[in-house]
Amino acid sequence: MVNNICPVKLTLSLISNKWKVLIIHELLSGKKRYGQLERSLNPITKKVLSENLHELEESSLIGRKVYCGKPIKVEYYLTDLGLSLKPILYALRDWGDTYKKVNNK
Repeated sequence: MVNNICPVKLTLSLISNKWKVLIIHELLSGKKRYGQLERSLNPITKKVLSENLHELEESSLIGRKVYCGKPIKVEYYLTDLGLSLKPILYALRDWGDTYKKVNNK
C-alpha cells in the first residue's frame, strides 16, 4: 500500500504534527529519557508525548532502550531512518531563520 502513496504525502503522514517534528529535533542531539523530552517540549502533555513517541517508534523513526532497575530507565533515540530526516529539519530551521529576517520577527 505504501508504494501507491505520493512520497510527500507519505513523509507528511509520518511527521505530520509539530510534536513529532520537535521530538525528532530534540533527539538529533542524542538519546533522551522521557522526562528530558517532557521538560524540553513543555507544554506537551504526558498523553500527547506518549502517543507521539509510540507512533514514531511504530514508523521506525525512533527506537527505545529499556534498562531494568528501580525505577526502570527508558531512553529514546533516532534510528538510522530517523537520522535521515536531519537535512530536512535543518532546512526547516534555515527557512525559519530567513523568514524571521525578512519579516523582522
